[in-house]
Amino acid sequence: MWDCLTGPMKFRTMNMMKTFLCLLIIPFAIHLKAQTVRTGKVQPNIVIIMADDLDSRQLSCYGGKNIQTTNIDRLARESLKFNQIIASEAMCVPTRASLFTGLYPAKNGAYQNHKPVYKNLKSVVHYLTDLGYKVGLTGKDHVTKPTAVFPFQIVPGFEKNCVSKTDDYFLDSIKTFINNNQSPYCLFVMSTNPHAPWTVGDPTEFDADKLILPAHWVDTELTRKQFTKYLAEVRRLDDQVGDVLRMLDESGQAENTIVIFLGEQGPQFPGGKWTLWDNGQKSSMLIRWPHNLAAGTETDAIVQYEDITPTLIDIAGGKPIDQLDGQSFLKVIAGQATKHRDFAYGIHNNFPEGPPYPIRSIRDSKFKLILNLQADSNYYIKYMMNPANENNAYTSWLSKAQSDAKNKFLTDRIAKRPPIELYDLKKDPYELNNLSEKKEYHNTIENLKSLLGKWMVSQGDKGIEMDVPFVRRN
Repeated sequence: MWDCLTGPMKFRTMNMMKTFLCLLIIPFAIHLKAQTVRTGKVQPNIVIIMADDLDSRQLSCYGGKNIQTTNIDRLARESLKFNQIIASEAMCVPTRASLFTGLYPAKNGAYQNHKPVYKNLKSVVHYLTDLGYKVGLTGKDHVTKPTAVFPFQIVPGFEKNCVSKTDDYFLDSIKTFINNNQSPYCLFVMSTNPHAPWTVGDPTEFDADKLILPAHWVDTELTRKQFTKYLAEVRRLDDQVGDVLRMLDESGQAENTIVIFLGEQGPQFPGGKWTLWDNGQKSSMLIRWPHNLAAGTETDAIVQYEDITPTLIDIAGGKPIDQLDGQSFLKVIAGQATKHRDFAYGIHNNFPEGPPYPIRSIRDSKFKLILNLQADSNYYIKYMMNPANENNAYTSWLSKAQSDAKNKFLTDRIAKRPPIELYDLKKDPYELNNLSEKKEYHNTIENLKSLLGKWMVSQGDKGIEMDVPFVRRN
């Protein structure tokens, strides 16, 4: 048929065919490129830097006034900052187990501190390995057992023991790990800072008398002294973040590497770690992904640690894992969504850090409901509430509470808690004004309580029955 076309007609027809073919080929090429990413042929490297017991409110990029966290601030300027990243259980083992498994504590088995996960689970290591990644971990590694669940490639470099009096580290082995270009990598850099005993760094950088204390603390000389030691370890954490970022720059891999900074849960001060108040549960997360997200931006989307592994799977080109509790928030990263979760949930089981004292919580963008399931007894943490230990900040709180009503309130609220607490998180970010007795909030309480109860049932969470003694592993 084409042979009968001659002259200008033939020329115009051929051009039309070329245009038509281009219109077909270009979308196909774009689809092919997307498929290449999804099938793992082009995948970014991933470096996740995690703090240990960090009060994220102290970071200057999160509004902190006591320390200028220069390196973390630099990362924030190049990242998407998350303002509502929530740990479901504010203690080290449960938070990390949730991060690695994508499951809430009741589902993964690590629903008490130092309690191992169930042996039949898979973790981020399996999911990313199946997508072509090598998955390594350096530093704090006490949530890597059983190895069948957490078969990380352990990379020497950062201190493993969170209660070590030193935090010496080196980057040689880490450089070797990231410079092996046979496959993309995901490396977890797990710092031990600023976990107690607060023996590294230089506390003299900080003037104890000029520190701005959190609103829920009792102001004592000992508390301020301890706070300088804590901030000195925040400085060490910031230095470590800077060293990792420089290493990526010098390796030439920064442009193809996602960097995620995580704050874990709150500090080992009264009302922080081991509670379901925001000073325990609320964390920090910065995500830098060159050319794939808007740098220097932030989001109020509610995200939990259980959502991170599903998101990594999504980034790596994998399909959603239906049995996980977490869900990918890649659309938030890509700027395609401003919301992720309607609610975040919290679980606290006190043993072995003290006698059983189970707590549960639910929050949305405005309110948080806390249920203290054994409010007829006192809350107690052996590491920081023993009155015989004169080095504990809380001991100095008890002394000052004897002569001052405000300090008595701040001290008593730690140990003596009502069955129900409700807080307006926007108006009362330090959760000092319990609204549970006000009639106008009755419907809010009942609605949140119903949703929390349904979540507990879905998790197999039996409440008081879960906070019982168990044999602690070594």
